Amino acid sequence: MTNRRGISEFFSSIFEQFKRPYTLFAYSYVKDMNEAEDIYMDVMMRLWENRKELPDDIHYPSYILTAIKNRALNFLRQQNTITDTNEYVTIHQLRELNFRISSLEACDPTELFTDEIQQIIKETLANLTEYTRLIFFMSRYENKTNKEISQELNINIKTVEYHVSKALKALRKSLKDYLPFFISGLI
Repeated sequence: MTNRRGISEFFSSIFEQFKRPYTLFAYSYVKDMNEAEDIYMDVMMRLWENRKELPDDIHYPSYILTAIKNRALNFLRQQNTITDTNEYVTIHQLRELNFRISSLEACDPTELFTDEIQQIIKETLANLTEYTRLIFFMSRYENKTNKEISQELNINIKTVEYHVSKALKALRKSLKDYLPFFISGLI
């Protein structure tokens, strides 16, 4: 596989993975599905065109969502300008449009991902056995070595390694959609 082909496949997977949720995100503000789809397509096209200028450590989901947010804001501001000159627009419609603009301005895409990822981690850890969860917490949250955990719990070091590995495998599976885009300090 050539590097070019790999990049193309990577962008294709990003395009497909985020198409529906990000189009719906845009739609929730612009209230026009065709416009939301156009915003998504335009952002993805520009991402592809500018891929060589992007930093290596870019977090694509946040970057794309931020670009969609900005395009949706531009669209809404343009709509606001049009409604200012249209005498048939009701006060309610104008207020509703201004509300969408202000709520979109307040939206922080990185916060959306942080909250979503934290919820996935919390749910995944909650589904582990109590013993696996305890060992994982000791390892990752209390920063204890495998040897310290084995001594404290009076178990074999291989047992500690097994449970930590089991927890990491469950987290990797739960976070599989995010792993190509960032390296978590947890995993």
